[in-house]
Amino acid sequence: MKSLITLSAAFTIWLLVTNYSYSQERYDWTKAEIEQLNSSKQKLIQEEKDALKVEVESINTRLQNKTITETEAETLKKAAAEKHAKNIENRIAIVDNQLALINRNGIDSTKIRGTSISLGIGNEDADNNRIFGIQVNRGSEKEDIKYDRRTTTGFVFAFGLNNAITEGESLQDSDFKVAGSRFAELGWTWKTRVFKNTNWLRVKYGVSFQFNGLKPTDNRFYTDTGEQTELQTYPLKLDKSKFRMDNLVVPIQFEIGPSRKTEKDESIRYSNDDHFKLGLGGYAGINLSTRQKLRFKENGETQNQKIKADYNTNNFIYGLSGYVGWGATSLYVKYDLNTIFKNNPVDQQNISLGLRLDLE
Repeated sequence: MKSLITLSAAFTIWLLVTNYSYSQERYDWTKAEIEQLNSSKQKLIQEEKDALKVEVESINTRLQNKTITETEAETLKKAAAEKHAKNIENRIAIVDNQLALINRNGIDSTKIRGTSISLGIGNEDADNNRIFGIQVNRGSEKEDIKYDRRTTTGFVFAFGLNNAITEGESLQDSDFKVAGSRFAELGWTWKTRVFKNTNWLRVKYGVSFQFNGLKPTDNRFYTDTGEQTELQTYPLKLDKSKFRMDNLVVPIQFEIGPSRKTEKDESIRYSNDDHFKLGLGGYAGINLSTRQKLRFKENGETQNQKIKADYNTNNFIYGLSGYVGWGATSLYVKYDLNTIFKNNPVDQQNISLGLRLDLE
């Protein structure tokens, strides 16, 4: 009970201090906003004058080319002057209304964002920033649109065939079933535009879980002999023999390809949807667990064995990866440069081929 009272008191003090700090911030922002709005009046007047000048020059050009008469030119100039005069009147009225709102309420209510308190780990606030614990979003903050986002986030999912390249053997002589051995990958990525004014080169990075499965052929399973890990024949007929490694890795790829640029007054965005892309890079991480699943019948009853052990697998995972595709879908390949097992006399490296989906 005492700790709860102490915690409540501390939280109350924090709110008071935060509120005082926020009040000062609001005052400073309101003052700056008023100054900015006042200075914007002259700017918008000049903008309309410049626009009128361009229109008049265009009319004069048409007159010189004799595409319009002098009477028509004078009519067009008069209409343009009236239009831009009205524009100035309307735009200044908008600024005056904003100033009136600030003077009356202490803040421009057209730019108020709702107050909220976010609790949790890994949530995102209104600016797409990661937060941990408590995040207070105050309603009187100005909501700005970020003009240019050089970094975007997304979800990656990949799946397909998995196998192992054995030293001195080809994939045709593989110890593992081609169709039965599969992999999957789930991850979160960030993509950053390398250059400021062009998007042809991006760097993609993140964190992924990789699940690499191998199904041995010829009724075999993996056995840890203490010094090395070997494939041995099981004494009973196996309905299923599957060996799986679960890894946590950090992938980094350089991605190239065209993109679509959308430019507005308040924002600029680049999109790779429906465009070709090529990514090349690698990954590094750790092996989280290694397990083996065996299914067989003994005395007429189906038995399932799930064995989680070390199996002398390498704990440090690193390799090369690449993908080529269109839009969100790509053909994906990854290859472990590390050997699967530490002390085996014959080196084996994991290789995967499949489809990759980048949902951004």
